[in-house]
Amino acid sequence: MAVIKLWSRDNRMRFILHCLLISVLTGSLSHANAQGAIMPGDTLASDSTAAVRPNYKMLRGIFAAQSAVYLGTLYGLSKSWYKNKLTRFTIEDDSHEWLQMDKMGHLYTSYQIARHTAALYKKTGISKRQMLVYGAISGVIFQTPIEILDGFSPDYGFSPGDMIANISGSALYLGQVALWDEVRIQPKFSFHYTSLARVRPELLGSTWSERWLKDYNGQTYWFSASPKSFFKGSRWPAWLCFSVGYGIQDMVSAEPDKSIEMGYRPYRQYYLSMDIDLTKIKTRSKFVKTLGFLLNSVKIPAPALQITKNGVDFKPFYF
Repeated sequence: MAVIKLWSRDNRMRFILHCLLISVLTGSLSHANAQGAIMPGDTLASDSTAAVRPNYKMLRGIFAAQSAVYLGTLYGLSKSWYKNKLTRFTIEDDSHEWLQMDKMGHLYTSYQIARHTAALYKKTGISKRQMLVYGAISGVIFQTPIEILDGFSPDYGFSPGDMIANISGSALYLGQVALWDEVRIQPKFSFHYTSLARVRPELLGSTWSERWLKDYNGQTYWFSASPKSFFKGSRWPAWLCFSVGYGIQDMVSAEPDKSIEMGYRPYRQYYLSMDIDLTKIKTRSKFVKTLGFLLNSVKIPAPALQITKNGVDFKPFYF
């Protein structure tokens, strides 16, 4: 399983698919904004799109764009990642690796794909139910074939934990909008560079651009929510959120025991911080609304409390 340890399949899929999808969505959202379509940050309280004839031309264009990205990604990965001949299907339990940070990455990616595709489908005029289903399915479909290919690869193996995380991310989006007619809890991501990458650059990144992809020690996954979303009558600003984060430290190997053998003591980190929901900032600019929607996948830098086995520490500026 050496290939897994040198380049995590979770880093590979989380950011390749996310970046490819964002590039398609950015152009499509801009096209829709020019036509005066509903912005992705608008409320979904009423299924107003159900009475409007869908824009089938736009719908076909979205399907075509998704298919192109989807097939292109599979082809590219088959050439660059699955170099060895595929073998019989195997299952690998990697739930103990990276203190589950990789599973957080899968959940985050699936959620973001579902969120972006649902917002894009909404602009076609299809019903809210169809929009949610298409978005949630996209979050799973974009990653499931990769997991299956991993199962047939001698270098990887199908990971049940990855699959559960993929489904959970899409379900987190679908469940919130189905239950509340809005997204109240936003998964987000932040990253800072660490000195651990210099210890094992082949694993954690040898360049600055590689480190944000490969160094789990610098990654933090957040769940942000505004009290205003749960207490509608309160005077709390809708855009101001509390945020709970999760990270790890001293992981210089995917296996905690191997990190310990190298003289490190891996541990988990939990964070409490403030955040901003960029989709709740009022503006008449459709461009600003779209930009806020796209950037809302990233946690803003802010003061934070860090809670670890070593106690509580205050970070005046954490990202």
